[in-house]
Amino acid sequence: MEYQVGDIVKLKKQHPCGSKEWEILRVGADFRLKCMGCGHQIMIARRLVEKNTKEIRKNT
Repeated sequence: MEYQVGDIVKLKKQHPCGSKEWEILRVGADFRLKCMGCGHQIMIARRLVEKNTKEIRKNT
């Protein structure tokens, strides 16, 4: 899968706010993701994102 800044990823587990969708802010060995529900930002390892991604919506 090709991950790009601005894409929306849907992960398997939901954030405590209830949202499963995250916007990609940074791509590399680690990803910076922003929760689409509450706006919380996290840094997470690439392998964890790749393992837990259900769907990618490309930002056009």
